[in-house]
Order: sequence, then structure tokens, then C-alpha cells
Amino acid sequence: MVTQTPVVTLPTAFSLAFAQLADRRVVWLLVKSILISVVLAVALAAVLVLALGWGLGALFGLNLDQPLPYVGEAMVVVLGLLGLVAVWLAWRIVAMAVLQFYADDVVALVESEHYPTLHPRDLPMGEQVRIALGGAMRALIVNLIALPFALLLFFTAIGPAVVFAVVNAVLLGRELQDMVWVRHAAPDALPPLGRITRFLLGLSVVGLLSVPFLNLLAPFLGAAAATHLVHRAALRQEAADA
Repeated sequence: MVTQTPVVTLPTAFSLAFAQLADRRVVWLLVKSILISVVLAVALAAVLVLALGWGLGALFGLNLDQPLPYVGEAMVVVLGLLGLVAVWLAWRIVAMAVLQFYADDVVALVESEHYPTLHPRDLPMGEQVRIALGGAMRALIVNLIALPFALLLFFTAIGPAVVFAVVNAVLLGRELQDMVWVRHAAPDALPPLGRITRFLLGLSVVGLLSVPFLNLLAPFLGAAAATHLVHRAALRQEAADA
């Protein structure tokens, strides 16, 4: 039972999330979500590359099946690089969409361990699908809008990484907060996390998504950390209002 609500910092929230990786229920959830995310990310990346290849071929009048010397080979190299970028972007979009679908399970695991007195509402399957698809579409659209700006900064080396990091940090921070808050909030309740906390939470997950192997765990870690941050902030607010 939660009898006090000490301040939980971002590092503490992620430490608690890491500690829960030892739970066998978490391991099974991770296996399911990672397998589904990998398959969908590769499929989405393939579609993006094929669409880009078709578009570039139509624009320059090139046939990649019978490439022109040098120009055709350069196009193949460009498409290969775009494929890597597409996988990188697709993983972020797909992994978070899959996590949204399993968000009930993630939040429930954290709450059963640390907040047993809380009673979240059960989201209908239709609402879970709607939230997951909505989050994926927002991420895809915003990243596509950011892509031209990132390409303009391509030769600055770190410019594209900064653009995508900032954009996705804002998106992820809000998504992670909402996936927890929607299960507890009254219709007129304000979200408990401030903009800076949400941004730092999202930026932390963006950083984890960029690290090999950790990127497989990043969605769960972000959701678990968000659960701690949201509940502690809400409980502190309730105590202050009492």
C-alpha cells in the first residue's frame, strides 16, 4: 500500500523499470512485442524504400532493373542508405505502436508491483487499437514532415539526428504519459506531468532507441518509467490538494 509519495526523479523511474526486467511476466511480454515490432518495422521500411525508389526512378527517368552506368549504381547505393534510415525510423514508429497495444499489460505489471491500491479502468479492445493506430499515424506524419528539414541539415553531420531527437522526444513524452493517464484520469482531469518532464522522458527513450540491444527494451522501459512518474506526480498533487 502506498502511504507516502516521495519525489521520483527520471533516473529513479528508469532504475525501477530496469529492476522489473527480472519479472518472468515482463520477459514474455517483451518477447511478444519485440517479435511483432521487428516484423512490422522491416515491412514498413521495405514499403518506404520501394515507394522512394519508385518516386526517384519516375523523377529521373531511371530503370533500376537496368541501371545507367554510375548513375544507376549511385541510385542503388542511395536507396540502400535510405533503407537503413527507413528501418531506423520505422522501428521507433512501430515499436511504440505495438507498445500502445500492450500498454494495458505493461502498466498493469508495474502497478501490481508498486501501486497495488490503484484501480485502472479496463480499455476496450477497440479503444486500444484506436490509440495504437493514432499514435503510429501521428509519429509517421510528424517524422515525414521533419524529414525535409533533416535532409537540409544532412551535411552538418548531427543536424538530422538533432531534428529527429527533438521531434520524437516531444511525441514520445506525450504518448508515454497518456498511455498511463488514460487508464486513471477523470474526463476533465489535467495530465500530471509538466512539459519539461515529458520532454526529458521522451528524450531518454529516444536515446535508448538509438542504442543496439537497448532499443529492444526501450519501449517497455519508457512505459514503466512513465507509470512511476505519472502516479507519483498524481499522488503528490492529491496530497497537496487534500
